[in-house]
Amino acid sequence: MGRLRSYFLTGFIVSAPIAITAYIAWSLIGWVDSWVKPYIPAKYNPDTYLGFDVPGFGLIVALILITLTGFLTANIVGRSIVHFGERVLDRMPLVRSIYRGLKQIFETVLAQKADMFKKVGIIEWPRRGAWAVVFIATDRDTEISRKLEGSHEDMVAVFMPSTPNPTTGFLMYVPKKDLVELDMSVEEAAKLVISAGLVTPDQVKAQPAESRRTASSLPNT
Repeated sequence: MGRLRSYFLTGFIVSAPIAITAYIAWSLIGWVDSWVKPYIPAKYNPDTYLGFDVPGFGLIVALILITLTGFLTANIVGRSIVHFGERVLDRMPLVRSIYRGLKQIFETVLAQKADMFKKVGIIEWPRRGAWAVVFIATDRDTEISRKLEGSHEDMVAVFMPSTPNPTTGFLMYVPKKDLVELDMSVEEAAKLVISAGLVTPDQVKAQPAESRRTASSLPNT
């Protein structure tokens, strides 16, 4: 009986992620198709000739249109059109706020910039002896770092994600000496946070002792 239970749990662990992923992917395809297909002329829609719905055709069309939009806005003419449209939206108080907020969110989440999270660390929080995983944002000169110059400490911006949704959390400026950098990648740290500690990095790269800081080496406060 114990062996059957073990087989069932193993099968469930393997099957559940596959089934959930397939369900989400299928639902996403159906949702995009329901939005895009009504605007596709009948003579260009394969459903017209085949007599049944072709799943994913609307998604393919949407991807082509998005890519084409990116291509057109990459040149001077396209950028001029976008800037003109943004100037029009800036004249609409409510619409302007919604557009700017959405644009900033998408740029932050999707844009692949050099200054995005690249390192992971831990800090003592919410009390001494307790540690929280953080993504290291930046230690560049900012207004906040300039205001904190009187503390005579190098400050670094860190983002402490919440579990199980790492897209929410707290942005904090902490003394660099209180930050312990980790070897794990940002992706591995995200998996750790999402799984509430159940999924740990497969392996940690070795690092010379002189370049590492351990929790025991932190000064007492």
